[in-house]
Amino acid sequence: MLVQPYLFFDGRCEEAMAFYGAALGAEVTFLMHFKDSPDPESCPPGGADKVMHAAFRVGETTVMASDGHCGGKPAFGGFALSITVDDEAAAQRTFDALAVGGKVQMPLGKTFFSPSFGMVEDRFGVGWMVIVPGEVQ
Repeated sequence: MLVQPYLFFDGRCEEAMAFYGAALGAEVTFLMHFKDSPDPESCPPGGADKVMHAAFRVGETTVMASDGHCGGKPAFGGFALSITVDDEAAAQRTFDALAVGGKVQMPLGKTFFSPSFGMVEDRFGVGWMVIVPGEVQ
């Protein structure tokens, strides 16, 4: 069994994938626009050039994405994506990159369970937790 996140960016999918490419080194592995679908009925009004389905890799994880109904107002709630990095410098770089245009929910810092942990909502509204594994001495 495999569980993978599938994010609906409501018209901002290509922008989001470019952002994650720059912020996280994400690599797009698949991209199909609505206009390329064999089912013309699946295209939302005005959405021909929007993303019907995409997949991108962040480290070892594949995240799938779409523009969905292409309304321009993505909404993410009730979850966060957790990203584990090797050290505090990587945590700071990753956290800072995700925070550009977003909202810091919990500043990156030392906790009882990690030498570096923080929570941020990126510019698209996706929640992220950045963590360095390990116990605090």
